[in-house]
Amino acid sequence: MMMEKGHRPAIAVIDGNTLAAIGLKTILQRIMPIMDVELCGSFNEFEASVPDRYFHFFVSVNIVLAHRMFFLEHSRKTIVLTTSSESLTGFHSINVNVSEDILVKSLLMLEQHAHSRGRNLPMDVPAGNAGILTDREIEVLVLIVEGYINKEIADKLHIGLTTVISHRKNIMDKLDARSVSALTIYAVTHGYVDIANI
Repeated sequence: MMMEKGHRPAIAVIDGNTLAAIGLKTILQRIMPIMDVELCGSFNEFEASVPDRYFHFFVSVNIVLAHRMFFLEHSRKTIVLTTSSESLTGFHSINVNVSEDILVKSLLMLEQHAHSRGRNLPMDVPAGNAGILTDREIEVLVLIVEGYINKEIADKLHIGLTTVISHRKNIMDKLDARSVSALTIYAVTHGYVDIANI
């Protein structure tokens, strides 16, 4: 796929459930901030938006079933949004009927599988927030994402509990993150944590 210089790559979310689509868009923008995420409420709306320009399509299962031939021809770009653990043969699937943490982990696993270390991403991708955290903050971030509580982090790093709390606050402020899911996204997409280890 060719992308004009200066244009950001795009992902389409194709789902008639507007609220679910907006929620997924928000999560995808955190996981892949270099991508524009566009919403399409129907297959016709998606078709009118020139499908070939999208790197990926996140599509509700009912739309995939209604237009199976199109999506089979584009199966490498298609991720089916299901509400169960069953996947559709020939497609990557994501169960969206789970908690935010599990959904984020599933999306990160999919992103890492396809784009680990920038593989298969368009050229001219901005560096992002590289260098924003100190080495100690990165150590604390990794332990938070791995599920350790403040006291355990203090013990592991041989620092005081108030120091851990201070680092945690600084990390969240610097990254403008308000949840562990947001910290997880940052840590995985910047290579600080392997998604398989959390």
